[in-house]
Order: sequence, then structure tokens, then C-alpha cells
Amino acid sequence: MSVPARSLILTGALTALLAFTPAQSADPDLLGFTAERARSQMELEQRFSSQLQASNLEEWMRYIVSKPIYVGSPHNKETAEWMVEQFRSWGWQAELEEFQVLFPMPRTRQLELVAPTRFRARLQEPTLKEDATSNVAGRLPTYNAYSADGDVTGELVYVNYGIPADYEELARRGIDVKGKIVIARYGGSWRGIKPKVAYEHGAIGCIIYSDPRDDGYYQGDVYPEGAYRMKDGVQRGSVVDMPQYPGDPLTPGRGAKAETERYTVEESPVIMKIPVLPISYADAQPLLAALGGPVAPGSWRGALPITYHMGPGPARVHLKLEFDWSLKPAYDVIARIQGSEYPDEWVVRGNHRDGWAMGAGDPISGMVAVLEEARAIGELMKTGWRPRRTIIYAGWDGEEPGLLGSTEWAEQHAAELQQKAVLYLNTDGNGRGFLGAGGSHALESFVNQVAKSVTDPQTGVSAWQRTRAAQAVGGDREAMTRAELRISPLGSGSDYTPFLQHLGIQSLNVGFGGEGGGGSYHSQFDSFDHYSRFGDPGFHYGVALADVAGRIVLRFAEADVLPMRFAGLADNVRGYLGEVEKLADDQRAATERENKLIEEGAYKLAADPTETWIAPESKAEVPYFNFAPLQNAVRRLEEAATAYDRALPGFLAGNPNATTVQRVNDVLQGLEQRMMDEGGLPRRPWFRHRIYAPGFYTGYGVKTLPGVREAIEEREFDQVPDQVQRTAAAIERAAAGIEEATRALGAM
Repeated sequence: MSVPARSLILTGALTALLAFTPAQSADPDLLGFTAERARSQMELEQRFSSQLQASNLEEWMRYIVSKPIYVGSPHNKETAEWMVEQFRSWGWQAELEEFQVLFPMPRTRQLELVAPTRFRARLQEPTLKEDATSNVAGRLPTYNAYSADGDVTGELVYVNYGIPADYEELARRGIDVKGKIVIARYGGSWRGIKPKVAYEHGAIGCIIYSDPRDDGYYQGDVYPEGAYRMKDGVQRGSVVDMPQYPGDPLTPGRGAKAETERYTVEESPVIMKIPVLPISYADAQPLLAALGGPVAPGSWRGALPITYHMGPGPARVHLKLEFDWSLKPAYDVIARIQGSEYPDEWVVRGNHRDGWAMGAGDPISGMVAVLEEARAIGELMKTGWRPRRTIIYAGWDGEEPGLLGSTEWAEQHAAELQQKAVLYLNTDGNGRGFLGAGGSHALESFVNQVAKSVTDPQTGVSAWQRTRAAQAVGGDREAMTRAELRISPLGSGSDYTPFLQHLGIQSLNVGFGGEGGGGSYHSQFDSFDHYSRFGDPGFHYGVALADVAGRIVLRFAEADVLPMRFAGLADNVRGYLGEVEKLADDQRAATERENKLIEEGAYKLAADPTETWIAPESKAEVPYFNFAPLQNAVRRLEEAATAYDRALPGFLAGNPNATTVQRVNDVLQGLEQRMMDEGGLPRRPWFRHRIYAPGFYTGYGVKTLPGVREAIEEREFDQVPDQVQRTAAAIERAAAGIEEATRALGAM
């Protein structure tokens, strides 16, 4: 489900910056380790790293993506059973855990232009001689999972990316989508937001296409000559309303076992209420060319050789979709090594193993790295080594339809995970380029240390150094001044979501990317042939990913004190508070300006007299909010973070006894859970984290301090005081936990 990384170029400036940047080596003072154990840890990691072989990744990918691997396909189960046998052969205990999940598959797909001319969409990707698996039997057709059934005909309206701001633009031109079918281009938000917003505005159907400006010949040569999406390529994908909750749509909060009580399809709040269909830009062009109405604004125009109009009509389309709404088996591969000293502290590592079609880049490029890590750890066990903490490796099924396998497993084992898990580490698709990391900000220092330990395959400097240089060349002013690179806050879109945002388990998501071309994402051309040419030729960055992730696992498994520092958490939360305060000020000023323009009639004066133009109604003024509870909570968090971070080195230098260390770790293990709110976020109680959440209208994109931020953004001003109090309380709980850990260090 991971979205393709934006292309970045290793410019001459970046090369020069690398040349003059001092080489970075692994920090000898490993976070969380005594000096003696730090030396043995680095030796362990070197032995692990020396075992990694690119040829294994290539061989395994070729096998796994030889046939379709979507939920319920025969090859999906074959590869699950094969993975279990691989883990067992490397010395792991391994098994399949099965869930019964709703995964609709299409019976009927029909789209046609019925006026002013006739055209029937092909709705099929072609076979290519350059792509060996493009004609393999059993591939999924092009569709959006969890679309509603429907047989609708109506006028067509072009809605750009189909996000709320686009409907405001339509309204200013007097264009209403009620009773009509909308066509939106991919991009601007997660795909499921487009039909969700269309339905809220009264549309009866939604078509989504990939415009070549965003994902095609405007970006570069198309497949098979280049990496980018060809004219008949289609992006499949789920449109389930994941911002409400991910996982099986019929069993929120409960593992979807055969005996689990379920919603009916009609009762589920997250299944789309209108039919939705993805198409290629070859199929989209005749529909868009038939539109009349106003010419679309410049920012709405794609790269097709037509004039982009908004409609409605005279284009009328007929859309008919029918689905098989049956349950399918989802098989999670679960492998573990029991910890020798702390068996009830779990380091959980996962990547999904299902794909929409062949799934080479998304997700198998990440899954084969997981397998190679597990094999190399198995080689360490042959020497007699055992991890101090329990390590669990997972291959999740059903991620693509909506994080099914990971969410069901996390919900099924929720109580035990909240008691025992010390980390969830996620990867998804991987490519060549720069190391990216996101997650819990208490792990920012830890990630920086690990990144300095791994060599970038292309440049020979550390992965940390190359990413830092790329950020500096890209205009990030603090990249060359801040001691540590920031890690990103996590929204959604991959399997960390249930662990971080529902259970409160600190999490990381890592991967390489930025230099590979797009175009294969969720198409049948996400194949071995495409990936081995354009994704990661030689699988060198697959090895780098295994090196990064493996070291993260090994350090968490072996550390004396869980490797956390809190300065990064406090600094980032302080930044998020500043953003929210600025959001309120900017919205207040913008509202005042807009209301003045409306009062003066400026909208009418500025309008094109040949177009219908409707000035917006005046908006309610933005009140001044009391952010003092948040300001006080963040100040306490900063003070607590400073005290803990100062005390930790001295504590480790004193070679503390096991009982004292355990007291510290017991507090740290549950620290992320202190940032949770059992009542959840407004409109979506499944999401309980008060610092990070996917946006209600962004899907994947993160909203930090989400309760407060979204109340302001959506002008629900009466909710802001309560959201401020709830968020401040969560930050206060986190600060109190850090203070408790500091006392356990003997420093307070």
C-alpha cells in the first residue's frame, strides 16, 4: 500500500556536499547499552551484516511474484506456507494464523460514455513481451475494493483531485455534483477520500484516473521503455474509509476469526456508499474531452492533449459495478525466537506479503529484506547466540485492501501486545535512494545512530550522511545545523497503524527510495521485470534495508535499557503546538480578509463575466483559543525529557543491576500508551493516539495533535477547548511517565 516516493536526483551539488562532509561512523556510545555491552553489540551487528546476500532477495522475489499474491489467491497461500518453512529452516518457531476477512472481488465492471458520443472503456491492461508476467492467469481485474455495487447514469463533472477544497472551487462557479458522476485524478490525497467527499456532496458515482502529468509521460518515458505509467496502466486500490478504522470492515476492534460477530455489509460504516472505479488515462481521455462547462483552472489541468473543462455535461456516463461480497482467508506468517532473559518483552518486525497484482515493488521488495534478516539472524543462532528479548517476525496478509492482516492480529492479541511489545518495526515497498524513517519521536536519536552504522550502496558514505546531504540540497535549512535528522510523524497507509495509533506501541517505519521512477504502483506491471530494471537493480538497497532493519531489531533485542531519548519527542511536539497556534492565527486572518471581500463585492467584480460565479457566504469569525493547557504540558514534557536524557549516560556507566534496569524498562515499555485517549478521536474512536493520526480527509497524510488541529481546520470551534484539554492531558501523562523513569534511574 505504500505510495511511490518522489523522484530525487543526485545532483552535482549533493555529490560535492558529500565530498566535504566529514565521514560519520557508528556512535561508540550506543544508546541503551553499557560500554562493555556496546562493544559486543557492534561485533554482533557486523557478523549479522556480513551474512546479507543480494542474490537471496532476487531469487525469492522472482518466486513470490511469479503468480498473483492477492488475498485468497492460490499463490498467496502457497507463498505463506513456503515462508513458514523458510523460517523453520533458519531455526525460528513459525506458524500461520488465519483470519476470515471481507474481500470483495468484481463480477461486473462497465463504464461507457453515452452522450454526446458513445465510447466504452476498455478497463484492461495489455500484455507486454517485455514483461514476462503481464499475461499470467488469475490476475485481479482493475477495480477499487469496497466500492459499492451500483448501476448509475448521470452527467459527468471533473473535480480535479476530489478533495474538499476542489468542491469549494466548484461551488464558486455554481457547479453542483448532486445526482451526477464525478471523475477525479489520482493524487492530492488518498484515493478513498475522493468517493467519500463525492458522496458527501451528493454524487452518485466516482471514477478515478491516473493523469499523465502526475503519473505518466509528463514525468518520463513510459513502460516498457521507461519506468512511468503507460496509457493503459491502472492503479488498483482500496477505497474503504480507513480514517474511521482499518482492518476487516465487518469486525472493528475484534480479530476477524470465523466465530467473530460481524456487521453486515450494509451496516459497515467504512464501505463506500457509491460505486467507484479506477481507469487508465487512455480510457479517461474520451470522457474528459466530452465535457463542457467552464475551462478548469490552471492548477486543475493535467497533461492530456485536450482542454480540461469542469462540466457538468454534456458528457453523460453509465457506470455499472457488481461485487462478490464473500469472506476470504487471510494468512499471517508469524515467526518467533524466545528471549533468553526477557521473554515477555517483544520486538515485533513486520512487512506485508500480499499485492494487488504481482506486487514486486509493493510489497515484496520489503518482504524479501525481512526474510534475509531472518536468515542472517538464524546464522547468528547457529553460533549459540540467543536474543535477550523475544523477536517476532511477521508477514502480513491483506494489507492492500485495508491493513487487514496486521490489524486483525493486533486486535486479536491486543492485551498481550500492550503488556509486552517494546517496539513495532515496519517496512513496506523499498527502492534505491535515500533512507527515510518515521515513527515515535522518542526513537529519533536511536534511528540516527543506526543510520550512521549502515553504508549507502551507491555513495559509500553512511545512509545517515547521504540522507542529510539530500535534505540540505533540497532546501531543508536545519539539516546542516540540527544535530539529528528528524524522523517523520506517521499517518497511515501501512501496517504500523494498529500498533501505534490503536494500541499505543511505539513504532517505526523505514525504507529507501527517491531515485526510482513511478508508474508500476498497483498495476500488473509491478513485476519482477519492472522492479529489477527500475526499482533496485542488483537488489543492493534491499540489502541496505535488511541491514538497517536488522540492526534496529538486534539493538532493541539486546539493549540494557530500551534505547529511547526524549529530547526529540519534546522538540517535535513543541513544533506541532506552534503549527496549531499558527493555524488558528492564519485561519482567523484569512477569514477576516475573505469576509471583507464578500462584503465589498470583490468576488463579483473579479469574476469572468462569461462564467457563472457565486461568491461564498460569509464565514463565522475564528475565536481566540486558550492554548495554555497545551503550552504548560509541553513545557513539562521538555523539562522531563531533559532530566531523563541527562541522567541515562551516568546510569549506564554505573553498570546498574538487573532489578533497577527492569524497573526503568517497565516504565519505558508503556510510555507510548500514556499518549493514548481511551475515548479516541472525534468521529473515530478506533484512533486513540493524541499526537499522531491519519487525517479524516487525507487518509494517509498525518495530522499531528489531530484532535485540536482538525477541529480548527474544519471550523468545529466549539470542540477546540475539549480537544486542547484532552491532548494536554495525554502530554502530561507522557511527561509523568518520563519523570517516573528518571526516578527509577536514581536521578530524581
